[in-house]
Formats: sequence, C-alpha cells, structure tokens
Amino acid sequence: MRIILAEDSILLREGLIRLLTEEGHEVLAAVGDGDELIREVEARQPDLIVVDIRMPPTHTDEGLKAALEIRRRWPALGVLVLSQHVEKNYATQLLASDTAGVGYLLKDRVSRVEEFLDSLDRVHNGGAAIDPEVVRQLLARTTHVDPLSKLTNREREVLDQMAQGHTNAAIALKLHISQSAVEKNVNMIFEKLDLTRTTGYSRRVLAVLQYLGS
Repeated sequence: MRIILAEDSILLREGLIRLLTEEGHEVLAAVGDGDELIREVEARQPDLIVVDIRMPPTHTDEGLKAALEIRRRWPALGVLVLSQHVEKNYATQLLASDTAGVGYLLKDRVSRVEEFLDSLDRVHNGGAAIDPEVVRQLLARTTHVDPLSKLTNREREVLDQMAQGHTNAAIALKLHISQSAVEKNVNMIFEKLDLTRTTGYSRRVLAVLQYLGS
C-alpha cells in the first residue's frame, strides 16, 4: 500500500514510518501540515493517507480540513484520521456524505498494533474504520438525552460493530451469534432510533452518524 502520513509530532511520525515500512507498505511522504499534505497527494497519488487533526499553523483543525479537501478532490482515496481529539464539525462533514474508504481512530484508544493495521486495510479496501467513541461524541444530542437508552445491551454491541463498518456476517462472528440474530438486532436498532432503513454497512454507519449528530 502506498501511504502518505500527515503528523506534526516528529516522534510519532517516525514511529509510524518504521511500523508501516516493516509491514511492507511504502511511505511516499511524511509531512507536518495540511497544505503540504494536499501538495504531496496531488504529486504522488497515494492509495491512502493517515492524517492527524491538529497541525500547524494554529494546531486546531488543519489536518481535518485538508482531509475534507482531499476527499472532495480525490473521492476514491482512502482517508484515515488518527487523532487524540474528536472535532465534531469537520468530522461530521467528513463522515456525512459517504463513509466508504474513511476511518477515524483515537490515538489513546488504539490498544494493539494489529487493530491499527486492520483499520488501514479496511479503509484501503473501501470499508469504514470508526472508533465507537467518535460515533458516540458525534451523535450525542444537544439536549443531553441519550438516544441509545432504548437499546438493549446486545443491540448496543451490534451498533458498536456497525459503527466500525462491519458487515452482518462479521458481526455474527465477532459476537458469536447467528447472522439472523444480527439482522434482527439491526432492524430493532433502526426501529428504536427512528432511522430510515438503508443497505450496505457504510450506509448504516452514515445513518447512525446522522442520527447522533442531529
């Protein structure tokens, strides 16, 4: 996989370069700001980018703004946001149109290297890799009423898996239940959350994000 990194922390950037190289990926460039990221993407045409949110000059949301611009100009390019923060406004925009080929992981919650590498592969292959905590924060209502309070524990588990972009078959394997049981839980989730029924796991993630962000 041909990857461009955008991370202003030199230590983390160098660590990611070493990890990805050891795993057989080609790091085309490693940059420290959003403008340089866009220039490198245009020049090198990578398969995927890994981008932090807060980069120079203001260290607020430059990385996420750059990711939005890249998705607009190169919609087929995989984008994995790797950050310590959930920037609700731009994150919602990034995930609102289509979550195919998009990931959003929180650095502090990536507990195993294998999880990160699996997320890279999933995004590169057109899937979604979204941390459930990102979903929770984006979907929290301004009234502070928990929209998930109607769900059973099992439905919450299924929803977490949906938010990460897994298919019904994959959810069944992970939760050790039948695929028909997963389908039943999915239908109940959409019914309880008053969501329009959609098809395809990336669209299901989008439906959840739209509901929680309302």
